[in-house]
Amino acid sequence: MVKINLLPWREEKRQQLTKEFYILLGIGGAIALVIVGAIFWIYSQNIQFQQGRNARIKSEITKVEKQIVEIKDLEKKRDDLLARKKVIEELQANRTQMVHLFDELVKTIPNGVFIEKIKQNGKSLSLEGFAQSHSRVSAYMRQLEASEWFKTPVEVEYIEADTTYETHEQKFKLAVRLINPLTKKDDVDTEEGEVE
Repeated sequence: MVKINLLPWREEKRQQLTKEFYILLGIGGAIALVIVGAIFWIYSQNIQFQQGRNARIKSEITKVEKQIVEIKDLEKKRDDLLARKKVIEELQANRTQMVHLFDELVKTIPNGVFIEKIKQNGKSLSLEGFAQSHSRVSAYMRQLEASEWFKTPVEVEYIEADTTYETHEQKFKLAVRLINPLTKKDDVDTEEGEVE
C-alpha cells in the first residue's frame, strides 16, 4: 500500500531550514562572542603587562635618578677633596719658600746696595732701597735675573738721586715675579706680606 503524505512538506522543510539557520546563527554568534571575548582578554592582558613594565621602568628611573643625585654629591665631595689636597700640596711645597726667598735675596744683593723695604703681593715682589751708584743697581738687577727664584725681566719702577743724604746715593724701586723652582709652578699666590 502506498502512503501519501498530504501534509505541507514544503512548509516543514522551510521550518526545518529556518530552524537550522537560527541554530547556526546562534552557534556563529556564540563563536563570535567567544572570539571577541578572547581578543578582549588578550588585549587586556597585554595592557596589564605593559602597565606593569611601565611601572617597573618608572621605579627603575626613580632609582637611577637617586643614584645620579648621589653621584653628583660624590663628585662634588671629590672635587672639594681634590681642591683641599691641592691647597695642602701647595702649602707643603711653599712651606719653605720664604726661607729660600730671603736666602736668595741675601745672595743676590751686591756690595753697595741696601734694601729698605720688601713688599710681596701674590707672585709679585717689590724691592725698594738705595745704592751707591747706577751701576750697583744694574749689578743687582743682573743678580736677580740670574737667580732661579725670580722670573725675568726685572722691572724698574724708578731710579732717582736721593738728595736727603750728602753721599747722593740712588734710590730705586724694582719689581720682580717670584718662581718656586721646587714646584716648577708659577701659579701659586701667596698672601700679601710686607717686611721693612
